[in-house]
Amino acid sequence: MKQNYKFLDNINFPSDIRKLSENDLQKVSDEVRKELISAVSETGGHLGAGLGVVELTVALHYVFDTPNDKLIWDVGHQSYPHKILTGRKNKIRTLRQGNGLSGFTKRSESEYDPFGAAHSSTSISSALGIAEANKLANKSSNVVAVIGDGAISAGMAYEAMNNAGASRTKIIVILNDNDMSIAKPVGAMRAYLAKLFTGKIYFSLRETLKLITSAFSKRFSANAGKAEDFLRSAVTGGTLFSSLGFYYVGPIDGHDLTSLVPILKNAKDSKHEGPIMIHIKTQKGKGYSYAEKATDHYHGVSKFNVETGEQVKSVSNLPTYTKIFANTLVKHAQKDSKIVGITAAMPGGTGMDIFGKEFPKRMFDVGIAEQHAVTFSAGLATEGYKPYAAIYSTFLQRAYDQVVHDVAIQSLPVRFAIDRAGLVGADGPTHAGSFDITYLSTLPNFIVMAASDEAELVKMINTSVDINDKPSAIRYPRGTGVGLELPSIDEKIEIGKGKVIQKGKQACILSLGTRLEECKLAAEELKNKGISITIIDARFAKPLDQELILKCARDHEVMITIEEGSIGGFGSHVKNLLAEKGVFDKGLKFRSMTLPDTFIEQDSLKKMYERAGLNASQISKKILDILFTKDTIKVVKN
Repeated sequence: MKQNYKFLDNINFPSDIRKLSENDLQKVSDEVRKELISAVSETGGHLGAGLGVVELTVALHYVFDTPNDKLIWDVGHQSYPHKILTGRKNKIRTLRQGNGLSGFTKRSESEYDPFGAAHSSTSISSALGIAEANKLANKSSNVVAVIGDGAISAGMAYEAMNNAGASRTKIIVILNDNDMSIAKPVGAMRAYLAKLFTGKIYFSLRETLKLITSAFSKRFSANAGKAEDFLRSAVTGGTLFSSLGFYYVGPIDGHDLTSLVPILKNAKDSKHEGPIMIHIKTQKGKGYSYAEKATDHYHGVSKFNVETGEQVKSVSNLPTYTKIFANTLVKHAQKDSKIVGITAAMPGGTGMDIFGKEFPKRMFDVGIAEQHAVTFSAGLATEGYKPYAAIYSTFLQRAYDQVVHDVAIQSLPVRFAIDRAGLVGADGPTHAGSFDITYLSTLPNFIVMAASDEAELVKMINTSVDINDKPSAIRYPRGTGVGLELPSIDEKIEIGKGKVIQKGKQACILSLGTRLEECKLAAEELKNKGISITIIDARFAKPLDQELILKCARDHEVMITIEEGSIGGFGSHVKNLLAEKGVFDKGLKFRSMTLPDTFIEQDSLKKMYERAGLNASQISKKILDILFTKDTIKVVKN
């Protein structure tokens, strides 16, 4: 329900904030926070991160001349307050909906989004690129990147900082340290940031130095910077950021506008040639008690009741594919001590939290570091362990070189559990698992499986445990299965063998993945039109069941492949097989149904797959179009 606000109702763009008194900024922040809670309660989305940066967002737009000055939000989970203040206030209740606002920053959405995000640790790299472009064009605009304590631990962030520190190009990096990424931050960086917070000792010594220097001559004051650098180094033990060439400021309270605003102004007006790091401490979920108290600080929420904090639960009682994967892996790990689990900062999202509770010493959360996760898994595999690297399809893309070089070439038995395969709904194209079939099936030595339902998923996990001479991958979607009884952990499938679901005579559908249910519905539609359909659950994108595919080609007039992946995947491999065997020379009519060659925007899954042309009615229409001419029905003789 829309609220009435004293200040926010009159703020449409950041220029409106700059007309206000600095004393009014906290009131603006309070109203933004209230509107944020209200809006996300209706749409669902990423709440906790945004609540933690409300004051920072207001201060940044107050101090800097956006959009002329460029403001880049890492990942974008925290960008909702930014959207409210940058011309999108009236659309904020369309967040993550079809034809609505993206849940992340998006260049095509607003000039206030200079760089699109959704994956972590890109902000410093992109900011430095924009800043260098400004130098080349003789522009004096400021460039500000906001990055979290979890995201800054990723390798790409270090690469960017190393490059920025060696340059003499000014960028301002805000390190938003909230001690809370999606999962608890891990690793040495987390410990390092904690060490920096020396509290009263740090600040009291610093203030003492300022008082001393102000009482003496200009000559003494001119050397105060060096003295302060010495003090900072002495108190904190030397900062990593200073070593990388950044001028380091902080840590400071990120909710205290009386501190934030002058520090940001100083950074903006500074003639310092080189990068500046402003380290702020914030609280994820700030200002909403239910978020503050929650373990995940309401990182990602469904629709919820503002008064009670109670989230709307899914109507399905069926277990998710993620949970089925985790529970099945636990059962195997109880019998096999060599099984270990790896995740890259997503233990809850991948089910590795379940595995970790059972086997805390055998679960490794390596943080936002997919490249490291893959090669780390490869190292475990060389010593006879059975690593399961549970990584979302869209995040595994970040580690493709490691998959190729460190796993595939060495034929190491790393098992990839690829969650969120296919389209994902509200998170849109940035999180869709569109390409894994294509980018994995092209690699020698790989076994690539796709579960059509939850029972098949269990069988594939069972099978993967015994694959000890090459890498393998199992892809499965977000959400729940179809309600099948789960098989025992002893039930396995033969590598490279598909499964005949039903036999027909006119057209054969080769289905890979969970579009199988839509294929069954399409077959029913066609049956009512007198058309007999064979359906095969291919199971494997690699190796292909050549014997079954070639038999199907011989016995049918039409063959269609169906997959929840991009062009170049399963269908392309089947087409290549048929071409090499000369099947097309004998008149087989073949079509491949894939995700279209475009990025599909956020919407309900049903609408997204309809847009992709992969729903039952579209599958049946495709077969009808092949079998029948436009004018008359062609009778197929059996």
